[in-house]
Amino acid sequence: MYRVRGHVKWFDPVKGFGFVVSDEGGPDILLHVNVLRNFGQSSVADGAGIEIMTHRTDRGVQAVEVISVDPPARTDTMMLADFAELDPVEIAAAPLEAARVKWFDKGKGFGFANVFGRGEDVFLHIEVLRRSGLSDLQPGEALAMRVISGKRGRMAAQVLAWEAALDD
Repeated sequence: MYRVRGHVKWFDPVKGFGFVVSDEGGPDILLHVNVLRNFGQSSVADGAGIEIMTHRTDRGVQAVEVISVDPPARTDTMMLADFAELDPVEIAAAPLEAARVKWFDKGKGFGFANVFGRGEDVFLHIEVLRRSGLSDLQPGEALAMRVISGKRGRMAAQVLAWEAALDD
């Protein structure tokens, strides 16, 4: 096994796999959804930075453990209107809250989650997922969110693997 730093070439949660390109070059590295789930995520955004442990097999190089994921570099400065007036320091200061995905439609670009112990829905936008290094969410998936009050109600400003809420 060896440690590799690179970026996600593409990942398809429906197919259950994708590929990572090493910063050092070499063949594409298979990233299976089960390895990603062991890290606490069911998807990862294309272009996200990633650090993995890999193993060479007779079928090629495969990821066996995800160590870290960094959101993809922004190629534009577009930001949701709800966040345009907020200070990034203010968002970062919001507490992480454990939540479950109620539903998410990647095609529509949004969905909702429920914070544990609260009844109201929290809006999830696809841009927030992308900025958080994710590409999709599954119903019932556990996650940690920094929630703010937006123009249309409570909305996630950052989404992380649920284990992050335990460390906060």
